[in-house]
Amino acid sequence: MKHISILVPKGAILGSLEGSRQLLSQVNEFMKGRGESPMFKVQLVGLSKETRLGGGLFTVNTDLLIDDVQKTDLIIIPAIDGEINNAIEINRAFIPWIIRQYENGAEVASLCLGAFLLASTGLLTGKRCATHWMAANNFKQMFPDVELVTEKIITDEQGIYSSGGAFSYLNLILYLIEKYAGRDIAILSAKVFAIEIDRETQSPFTIFQGQKGHEDEPIKKAQEFIETNFQEKITVDQLASMFALGRRNLERRFKKATANTVSEYIQRVKIEAAKKGLETSRKTINELMYDVGYNDTKAFRTVFKKITGISPLDYRNKYNKEALN
Repeated sequence: MKHISILVPKGAILGSLEGSRQLLSQVNEFMKGRGESPMFKVQLVGLSKETRLGGGLFTVNTDLLIDDVQKTDLIIIPAIDGEINNAIEINRAFIPWIIRQYENGAEVASLCLGAFLLASTGLLTGKRCATHWMAANNFKQMFPDVELVTEKIITDEQGIYSSGGAFSYLNLILYLIEKYAGRDIAILSAKVFAIEIDRETQSPFTIFQGQKGHEDEPIKKAQEFIETNFQEKITVDQLASMFALGRRNLERRFKKATANTVSEYIQRVKIEAAKKGLETSRKTINELMYDVGYNDTKAFRTVFKKITGISPLDYRNKYNKEALN
């Protein structure tokens, strides 16, 4: 039987905590129905016996305190809420315990913004990690030595797992169920809980928000120029001249400030505008392509799919009900 410790951090988001517990506990019910032994021993583990969540709306009673758990097989870190540095600070006592358990053979999985607490352990250094796409810029700044893969729903590397944004944590729990209990139990779980299994990307859900939480004013002005004039053909040389910077200096500072190259930023602004058009208008895909400054249909579709994970037509069908009527 695998021992699973679901952490109860202060400020945890109740949904990811309880949803994980329900899914994993249900596996035991499936095994019971087959006349087999339980697969998991699922316990809530915290820093105190009672942890108030949701601004005091809910109280979670833990099964054990961290000092009571000498050995576990899997640690699940649910999503955390509130100002992220404070959320890490008030839960700092978990960090040495997580490190010690991992060094003793435990696997560790973070759900959504739980990745910030996991990254604070140092166990993610040099490894890939996913988190909510809205927190990507903040994560990159805080943990530059972690390879953030913003498009991924699940990462699996050396016994460390992570999930993308919000309810995509359900896909990671299904992934772990399949790993431990087999494909048939994972499919049964997906059907019972009505979860779309094998979803791999959160790219279609991503809304590009250019990183402006930096102090490099010329770069901010360059970003604003791109966002205002994305329909035009903008070049790096044009921006360098406009803001009296050398080309290499501009590119270096732009990447440092925004985590995108200039050309990547221009592409993402254009595609974000195209996405909004696909969501709200009845214009053809070619009309929207011209509106955002593309003339080459193949190039537009290639960049669109690279950024969103799906084609412009599939994106429209997914998000624009008016276009289907």
